[in-house]
Amino acid sequence: MFEFDPDRHYPKETESRVVIRFQDCDPLRHLNNAKYFDYFFNAREDQVPKLYGVEMIDFIRKYQAAWVIYNHNISYIRPAKVGEWVRIMSRVIWHDHQTVLVEYYMTDDSKEELKTLLWTTMRYVKVDEGKSTTHEGAVADFLKAVTDSVNLANIGVKERIREIKLQLSR
Repeated sequence: MFEFDPDRHYPKETESRVVIRFQDCDPLRHLNNAKYFDYFFNAREDQVPKLYGVEMIDFIRKYQAAWVIYNHNISYIRPAKVGEWVRIMSRVIWHDHQTVLVEYYMTDDSKEELKTLLWTTMRYVKVDEGKSTTHEGAVADFLKAVTDSVNLANIGVKERIREIKLQLSR
């Protein structure tokens, strides 16, 4: 069961190394556009318990609330190809009292080439009511600890792609 530890260091970014599977590719041997979502969500689901010591089901059971996706913004920059090893990073880049924005991005194995960027927006919802609720107590503290804030007032997806490409080229 999840307990927030104020003395613990919570990394801001998760990272996974995965291979692009044949069955997930189109006839051009590129990862199928819809499959990017599976790769991103599976990578985060694998890393969150390792880095933060919590399974999402723990949040749901303890607080009777869950994050529900209501928006995706995805940019395909370079194809991921069958048999290729890639890196998948994810992080919370913004949150408020009931909404979370998670950024996912995929690079080549050496983290030199950006392949895809995904922003997923989620609302925190009471499971039994289906209505929005607020991040309170340990959930709010956890979000503060793991959020790698991006100033969304001054940046959109295109600008974020440029920033990540610049970081990768260093």
